[in-house]
Amino acid sequence: MMLESPLTERQLIERFVDALRELPEVDADLEHWEPASKHGDRGHDAQVDLHVAGKSFVLLIEAKKTVFPRDVRQVIWQFREASHGRPTEQGEPLSLLVAESISPGAKELLRSERVGYYDSGGSLFLPAPGAYLYIDKPPPKTLAKSVRALFSGRRAQVLHALLVQHRDWFGVTELAQQAMVSPATASQVLTELERFDWLESRGQGPSKERHLREPAALLDAWAKQLASIRPPTLRRYYVPSAKADTLPMRIGEAFDAHDVQYAVSHEAAAQRYAPFLSSVSQVRTRVLIGADAEAAIGDLGARFVTEGANLAIIEAKSPGELLFREKVGGLWLASPIQIYLDLLRGEGRSKEMAEHFRKERIGF
Repeated sequence: MMLESPLTERQLIERFVDALRELPEVDADLEHWEPASKHGDRGHDAQVDLHVAGKSFVLLIEAKKTVFPRDVRQVIWQFREASHGRPTEQGEPLSLLVAESISPGAKELLRSERVGYYDSGGSLFLPAPGAYLYIDKPPPKTLAKSVRALFSGRRAQVLHALLVQHRDWFGVTELAQQAMVSPATASQVLTELERFDWLESRGQGPSKERHLREPAALLDAWAKQLASIRPPTLRRYYVPSAKADTLPMRIGEAFDAHDVQYAVSHEAAAQRYAPFLSSVSQVRTRVLIGADAEAAIGDLGARFVTEGANLAIIEAKSPGELLFREKVGGLWLASPIQIYLDLLRGEGRSKEMAEHFRKERIGF
């Protein structure tokens, strides 16, 4: 059976056997190959005889394309069925999963269940009596690319909606409306999140609803992806004769006067929700760029600068980038989720402020 990728199951298993043979005092033989189409009842795809520092083991191999937390329970059940009542001369056989990519959460679950695994990125875990092998490497590019895509563009708007309203239940259509995306995009994101086992579901068919059960895990995953996602375009300005404490309102009034959609973020916004710094010298705000925005910036007397800026404009290309903004004290602020993620990208004490803000304002 071919995987939906350049590697076949057999190639994955052979690569795993080669990886074992490269380790000191380890020898491995692919004893037999059991294509799933011929022996679907066996519960495994191959058997490997393994010898580690004088000890011998039998490995029952299951090959998959990708594995996420949701898949782990089924894999463990398959292994238990396959190994039940099958003692060998070397004792009970050991179960091991071979896959092109295994998500970090799935690896953690497999380790907690003492189930071995190997992925095409070179990660290896094999807990055997008297022989413990563990190699942790970055995920394969195929997995990294698909996960990165989940946290960018319109898909990120769906995640944003789920995090801001994490206590609510959503149907696909309702979620799409909240996130300002198509139902197809909302459905794709929900399917991906189910694979990470972060959602709960109820109902069937068109009435099916989902709820984000693990908001902290989703936000943590998004935070980890920030380094691999291109930051938004930033335009730096200096607004003359502006005091730091009154500058945000002055900027807000200029944008409001021209009906410009904006949302203040970073330190200037976090300070209003959960004070942390003694002063904030720069205002960073997302702005829906157009002729009206340029006119508002002109009214402020702002001029382009390369250093010493007290105003930074983050160019928003669509209203979806201003989702869930809130008007607080006459000033439009970005959503707490957006502020937190922006702070993580910042400099100086912004990351420290991000953790304070998450604890005080977000709460998960």
